This record gives sequence, structure tokens and C-alpha cells, in this order.
Amino acid sequence: MWGENVRSEAVGERRSVTAGHDTGADPRVEALGRAVQRMRRALDAHPAELPDRREAERGLDALTAVVRSGAPAAQELRYPLLLLAAAVGSVSALARPLVGVREAVELFGAGPRSEN
Repeated sequence: MWGENVRSEAVGERRSVTAGHDTGADPRVEALGRAVQRMRRALDAHPAELPDRREAERGLDALTAVVRSGAPAAQELRYPLLLLAAAVGSVSALARPLVGVREAVELFGAGPRSEN
């Protein structure tokens, strides 16, 4: 993302995205996107068979879709994070990237709580 050429689908122009320049993107969204990418790479590199790998991938796909929307609400992030944590939470090799995703989700706040 940083320092790469990006082609705008809407107008077909090229521009360079460079660290240190204001791209107008929400830094929380960028942090979440990076955390999701790290988690996906760690999951892909994990050699052992995980019974819930498909569920973990579904959680990552959902988080990726929310990141692409550009302005996720905290409540949109809860279920995919829970799905991901349930799928890989007991795998110590994936603990660090999972914590990174959780911390990135927490940047969006707790969101409203329902009272029963």
C-alpha cells in the first residue's frame, strides 16, 4: 500500500501513495487492514491442519470486506473477530497476529451496548 502505484478504477489515473502524506484514509482502517493481512499470512503459513480453518478464513474475509467499506462501525467488527478468535484462539502460533487484529478492532471503540 505505501509507496506503490495505485490505479483508480473510477477515473483511470495513477497516483503514488507514500508514507507521510495524508491520503485521507482513516488510520484505524489502515491499521485493521494491516492486522488482517498479517493474520491471513500467519494462517496461510501455519503448517498444521486446523479443524476450523474455513471459519477463520470466513472471519478474515468478513473483516477484509468491512475494511474495504472504509468506515466500519464497532458492531460490524465484533462477529468476525469472535469467529476468528473461536477458530484459532487455542493455536499458540497464531496468538500474536490474533492479538494484533483484536487491538486494531478495539481502535473503533466498544460501540453501543444493548440493555436487557
